[in-house]
Amino acid sequence: MPDGCDVPSAEAAYRVQHATIRALGGRIAGWKVGARTPESEPFAAPILAATLFDGGTILPPGLCRHIGVEAEIAYRFGHALPPRDVPYTTGEVCDAIVSVHTAIEIIDTRFAVPGSQPALDHLADQQSHGALFVGPGTTDWRSLVPLEERVVLAVGDRVMADHVGGNSAGDPIRTLVWLAGHAARHAGGLAAGTIVTTGSATGTLFVDPGTHVRATFAHLGTLSLTCG
Repeated sequence: MPDGCDVPSAEAAYRVQHATIRALGGRIAGWKVGARTPESEPFAAPILAATLFDGGTILPPGLCRHIGVEAEIAYRFGHALPPRDVPYTTGEVCDAIVSVHTAIEIIDTRFAVPGSQPALDHLADQQSHGALFVGPGTTDWRSLVPLEERVVLAVGDRVMADHVGGNSAGDPIRTLVWLAGHAARHAGGLAAGTIVTTGSATGTLFVDPGTHVRATFAHLGTLSLTCG
């Protein structure tokens, strides 16, 4: 970025995000939300329908310049949470959730090198969102304990991650409640059918086009993806 042009605040980053969304056109079909620690302020970015592949298994060639893969847990909202004067409670947000899914997010950036800019600049760049693939899941989402969920991420025939938990944000429900208020302020709320992915459980692994990856959460199932 030219000197003096770094994004000065999170609110400025969110204004850039939504100006970009308006310029690109299309419908917000999902969100990504996360936090650096279980106590820190969450952050978010909207996901357009053009980069959300619900049930898809192939990353379209050329869609992303960089292909960073992350295994994540994603929640689907069964009914809308529109803007209102009173903040949504945890119970109300949970009652709006209809299912939980294995997901793979593709990390990409408009900058030349991933992770090369200050954090707020990357937040403005849709928090480095490239694409989101949503796989198998369950409607019995309340029985899932994300902090105790085993996750396996394989690249080709090699297992790159195999552990329990791994999301820096901790319990994702906290971030979903925060997102309900954030989306109400910035995007007219959360629409029915919205998919929200809640942060990497494995870290980011950059792979070459044509690579096959698999993400498995023990109680959700496996999503296999060909990266372009």
